[in-house]
Formats: sequence, C-alpha cells, structure tokens
Amino acid sequence: MEIKSEPIESAPSIKLEAQDIDSSKRGSWQKGKKRKKSSRDATAPRHPLTGYVRFLNDRREKARAENPNLSFSELQKLLGNEWNQLPQNQKQQYLIAAEQDKERYSQEMAAYRQTDAYRDFVQNKLKKKSKQDRNEDENDKEFEYSGYDISIFTEEFLEHNKVRETELRQLRKSATNYEQQNAILLKHLDNMKTAVEKLQSETAQQEAANTSMQKHLQDLRQNLSQKFAALPLPGTNETPTLQTIDNYMSQMLSTLMATPPNQAFNKSVKDVVNSLNISVKDFMSDFNNAA
Repeated sequence: MEIKSEPIESAPSIKLEAQDIDSSKRGSWQKGKKRKKSSRDATAPRHPLTGYVRFLNDRREKARAENPNLSFSELQKLLGNEWNQLPQNQKQQYLIAAEQDKERYSQEMAAYRQTDAYRDFVQNKLKKKSKQDRNEDENDKEFEYSGYDISIFTEEFLEHNKVRETELRQLRKSATNYEQQNAILLKHLDNMKTAVEKLQSETAQQEAANTSMQKHLQDLRQNLSQKFAALPLPGTNETPTLQTIDNYMSQMLSTLMATPPNQAFNKSVKDVVNSLNISVKDFMSDFNNAA
C-alpha cells in the first residue's frame, strides 16, 4: 500500500495492521513508552556535589547578572573557562568541600541502608518493577494484534527522541565535569610527586652531610687525643684517650679561662695547638661545633 508523504502536522490518522509493518522496525516504533522518573526515597541521603558543580552554584547568578545577553549554553561555556583558569589554591576549597560531602554521603548512606525505610523502599521498588514488566508484556502483545495510529506514533516518537537527546547532553556534561576534575587531580598528584622527590633529595644530602660531619668529628677526637696525650690536666694528672677526650677538652677550656691563669699549662696548650696549624680560638670553636 503506498502512503504519500505529507507534513507531520497534517498527517491523517491511518490504521495499519501489525503484520504489514516490517518486523525490523517494530522495536523502534512501539508507542506508549514514556520516560519514567527514577524512584527515590525521600528519606534517603542527599547526593554529594562535585567541586565543579559547587563552583557553578557560587558563580552562576553573578555571571548571569554580569552577562544578561548570553544564552544558557554560552553562560555554561563562560563558567567552564573560568573554572579551567581558576588558580589551584582557589579550586582547592571546592574540591575539599566536595570530598567532605562525598564522605558525608557515604556515612549517611551506610546508616540509611540499615533502616526500615530503606528495606521498605527496596521492596516497593521490586514490586513496581514486577508490575511494570507485566504491563510491558501486555502492551507488546496488544501491539502485535492491533492496528497502529501513525500520527500518534510520530508525536510520541519525537518526544522520545527529545528526551533521549536531553539525557545525552546531561551525560556529556557530566563526562566533561569528571574529565576536568580528573585533570585537576592528576596535576595535584604531579605536584605531590615533585615535592616528595625534592624532600627525598634534601634528605639524602643531609644524611651525606651528617655522615661527613660524624667522620670529621671522629678524626678530630683521635687527633686531639694523640696531640694532648703528653699534657695532663693540672691537679688531676689526667691525660686524654679517645673515650675521654670530650670531658678532657671541657676541663681544659675551664683551666684556660681560670683566674689567675696557669701560665705553664696555657703555654703547653698553645704549643700543641700551633702544631695543629690552627689558632686557639679557631681550634676551640671547631671542636665545640663538631661536638
């Protein structure tokens, strides 16, 4: 049967038997399937907001007031560019708030799943799903054995496409938001890796310096214990060893600063220091710093 092509607005209502319709098109021509709102328990925890969405909520009204002539899509593009150019320290407040909100949602959701309200909600949802499946089976059978109204099909088909396009735009928007957040997190991770590498390098340098200083201190103690081995402390006749050199040097410094001075002892110390090729002042400073 030949059907002349006419504008949709004036298309007449023509009845066709189901067996005359190509079986390959039945799946896309079924009528009556409208988009269903996802059921949600009113007592369930509120879903968390991403950092980008929080930024949009803060800036949208002000941006709309500053740019009244922009369309919705142009305004969204403007805010997206602002987010991309926002300094990391300013973005951080939104990302931290989003992470806290996500943690809040996880905790509240875990508690909510233990409630009677959640169990009732799941049971009701399963009952509705079972009833819906039965209704769809009945509609499919009715379609197979009844006529089909072309004008009604066209209107509902266009509405179905419109709904799907809206869903697709929302999914693309969500994907863009997640990509932006992922890029931010990757950048933050790179900065953290750089900071860790820098700290590891500084730690290695400090450990090398400490090892060198420890060796210098050990060499200095050994050299001093050998040089002053023949010079006992006045009043004690104590001579230094590698184990007692620190205490020996402290007592020697007290003797050098005593009043009245011990001229003979002071001269002996000066002679030993001269043999070390450093001044007395530099010698004591070097030893104290090493210790």
